[in-house]
Amino acid sequence: MFSLFKSKPKLHELIPDTYVDIHSHILPGIDDGAKTINDSEYLMNQMLDFGFKKAIATPHTMNTVWDNSKDSIQVTKVKVEKELPAESNRLKLNCASEYFMDDHFLKRFQNEELLTLKENYVLVEMSYLNAPIQLYDILFELQLKGYQPVLAHPERYTFFHNNSKEYEKLKKVGCLFQMNLLSSVGYYGKEVCNAAEKLLSKDMMDFVGSDIHHKNHILSFKDKTIIKSLDKLEIAIQNNNFFL
Repeated sequence: MFSLFKSKPKLHELIPDTYVDIHSHILPGIDDGAKTINDSEYLMNQMLDFGFKKAIATPHTMNTVWDNSKDSIQVTKVKVEKELPAESNRLKLNCASEYFMDDHFLKRFQNEELLTLKENYVLVEMSYLNAPIQLYDILFELQLKGYQPVLAHPERYTFFHNNSKEYEKLKKVGCLFQMNLLSSVGYYGKEVCNAAEKLLSKDMMDFVGSDIHHKNHILSFKDKTIIKSLDKLEIAIQNNNFFL
């Protein structure tokens, strides 16, 4: 497919009309993504222009920073559906959450039901500074509770870049990987792009996500990809059909 391009394609050109996005911050006013309903309208319309078929909004849930709950997220989704009915319907808007893994998250899923991407698939993240000391305990307990962890943007955790065995260990303990599409254009820097390349080349990326927060992310979808493993990226993009 990609051999048809004389030069590297722009990122938005790789989005099929069947694309299901499983990671975005387009619900207004509840995290660091869309601030207003107008922001949501802009982001959703741009996603539709790129060919997105479905979007699962995943606001952050992080203790003392973004104290979202299953109810607060769903209430905000309903608000968007009421104020932007056309966009919500065309984008098949749904919602889940991107959960920050720490002690509070451990207590949360032991005491309440999580908001998942589909069935038992739950999107999780960690600090960009360092992995939680209890990372593998959290993943173990999460799966013991019946959830399937999907790790958001593993390529962005720089503390793993020089320790590829940690990525392998995460996969062995049952963690699925979701790559950020913007990593393919170097949005987060060369090191992150290189990490994404390595994980793709080893068939370790299971899914992708836009992780759209704001206008700059939208504009970067019009940049050319710099990643080499476009065939592997295409497979990961197609894997998102699981969430239809």
